[in-house]
Amino acid sequence: MSSFAPRAERIVDALLESRPGLASSAGDHRYDDRLPDLSADAVAADRAMLRDAADALSEVDPDALDVEERVDHALLSALVDRGLFEADEIRAHEWDPLRHNPAPLLHALVARPFAAAEVRLTALAGRLAAVPDALATARATLRDMPRVHAETAVGQFTGAAALVRDEVPRLLAEAPALADRVEPAATAAIAALEEFVGWLRAGLAADGGAGRDPRLGRRRWEARLWHTLDTELGAAEVQRRAWANLERVTAEIREAAVELVGGPADDETVRRALDLLAAEHPDDATVVELASITLDEATGFVRAHDLVTLVDDPCVIQEMPEFARGVAVAYCDAPGPLETAALPTFYCIAPTPRDWPATRVDSFYREYNDHMIRNLTVHEAVPGHFLQLAHARRYVGPTRVRALARSGPFVEGWAVYTEELMAGLGFGGLPVRLQQLKMQLRMTINALLDQLVHCDDLPEAEAMALMTGRGFQEEGEAAGKWRRALLTSTQLSTYFVGYSEVAEIAALRPSGVPLREWHDAMLAHDCPPPRHLRTLLGV
Repeated sequence: MSSFAPRAERIVDALLESRPGLASSAGDHRYDDRLPDLSADAVAADRAMLRDAADALSEVDPDALDVEERVDHALLSALVDRGLFEADEIRAHEWDPLRHNPAPLLHALVARPFAAAEVRLTALAGRLAAVPDALATARATLRDMPRVHAETAVGQFTGAAALVRDEVPRLLAEAPALADRVEPAATAAIAALEEFVGWLRAGLAADGGAGRDPRLGRRRWEARLWHTLDTELGAAEVQRRAWANLERVTAEIREAAVELVGGPADDETVRRALDLLAAEHPDDATVVELASITLDEATGFVRAHDLVTLVDDPCVIQEMPEFARGVAVAYCDAPGPLETAALPTFYCIAPTPRDWPATRVDSFYREYNDHMIRNLTVHEAVPGHFLQLAHARRYVGPTRVRALARSGPFVEGWAVYTEELMAGLGFGGLPVRLQQLKMQLRMTINALLDQLVHCDDLPEAEAMALMTGRGFQEEGEAAGKWRRALLTSTQLSTYFVGYSEVAEIAALRPSGVPLREWHDAMLAHDCPPPRHLRTLLGV
């Protein structure tokens, strides 16, 4: 064993201990009774740990390592460097209230039966007991919050209180002997969450304006993009490629629309075709059922075309928990790579908010119509996130580095690549092909929106015109994406850049190698950035 492996394992342990959320999501349950400590002293100690880790990694000569360890060294170095950058330059815990939301860590213990109820409730009692102090730290730390973040936090923290109020008693019913320990902590946590929501509301009422500008500015955004993507592409090249891809896909969707409804190959024909498809849509009562049907369809299609090895792992489709809503319409929540229990993956879809008017609900489901749900299921489930992450969990390497250092561009890039693959082979026919092209436009515009908003102060009106015009998006979808661009930075670029790089690797399939064999090889190394996947595949 080289000197790198034990060093890497020590750094991994330090990262897991200092980040209980990361540990839980990875499937390491040693710190399930803790919440993140974002107090000034703890943040300073974490920064010192990262600096020590960076120094230790710099003492290793990557050229002396074999290929697997050389990639792990690069991944761990990038993870540590990104942590230092976030701590020194972004400091989101000082202005983003969403960073202080305890709900995901509470929900992980309630929803995932990785251990007996008694074990999970004991850990849950610890996390619930930590909520009041964690939120007191948040109130003492947060300053000059962007209005959009505070508004979103009101909804998410209200959902967090509902989670404790509604879900904890259900789990407690399985182990009532722990009631004396859990119920007081739950009561105090609910009170603290409600107090925090009140504090947020008071701040929103008093600020009289927009609060802090959520845009990062070019210097910080480009630096964060470099850390997020771990690619050799710079921001200017990403934007150039995105505009070129927008032109390419626009021509393709016009041709597909003509095939469906006839007429000239122009935007009006595209709108007629999309309007026709939008009329066939689910509603809040049927969208989860439709997603289940489409999962069976997609799985059967993958099997029939022998595209990639399927797995027997369970995938549960359900409504997105309230505390998680407000950023994305759907997500895939898979067991962590270090998880030893047999757990399902959750494919979650957000229904429309109860206070939406009927016209906005109709707009939402025109966007997420029957055919778009089929394409969404490909992305989130099979052969997208669910299947890819199931393959990733089967990877066993010389260290646990890849369990922590998963590449967003690879994960999202694979999912977008599979949308194109499935539609190109005829899944769902021409209607799904049109929706897949529309999603390609959306993905491409996401990368443009991400950069133009944070670097060039793109006004909301121009962003909406780009999305509803060039992207053919419903106004409600475009409005949600505008909020997401403000709430996040650089994440919206992962889809386009990841897709571009993953598709390039797929196209390098050696002559004579079956498609399923090449796809399995692409998924056999966990989730490394595409440039490192090339090294591992030798292409």
